[in-house]
Amino acid sequence: MAASAGATALRAAGLVIFRRHGDKKITEYLLMQTSYGNHHWTPPKGHVDPGESDMETALRETKEESGLQRNSFHVVDEFRRELCYDVFSVPKTVVYWLAELIEPEPLTPIKLSAEHQAYDWLQLEDACSRAGYEEMQSLLREADAFINLRL
Repeated sequence: MAASAGATALRAAGLVIFRRHGDKKITEYLLMQTSYGNHHWTPPKGHVDPGESDMETALRETKEESGLQRNSFHVVDEFRRELCYDVFSVPKTVVYWLAELIEPEPLTPIKLSAEHQAYDWLQLEDACSRAGYEEMQSLLREADAFINLRL
């Protein structure tokens, strides 16, 4: 689907947050269900504000959407991926980093913003099934392979 002439490209950033437990044998991903549109499931992410870096956006949006503070997870700088797709014929790029929850059970529970109606910690196959979109499924599979090989 081609972008319409003069359409401004959209840019967003977020974190694929995961936790490990059971002696790090079980990996689960945080997905949140939107309270708008088709109620899709996604990691925390949002639009980049003017003057803001992608990483600043990812950290701000994670805090706003999930309540998770910067000190509750470790960002894996070596894992940065961009998803590119069209939204209503406008090109959109979303930059994601991988982030591991420091404590498997956060000291502060997930606190959803008005943008989301539910959340869940899911193992890879359930996360992919819930995510729905092929691009997100690929991202989750890449993240899981990276975790299993490098972390």
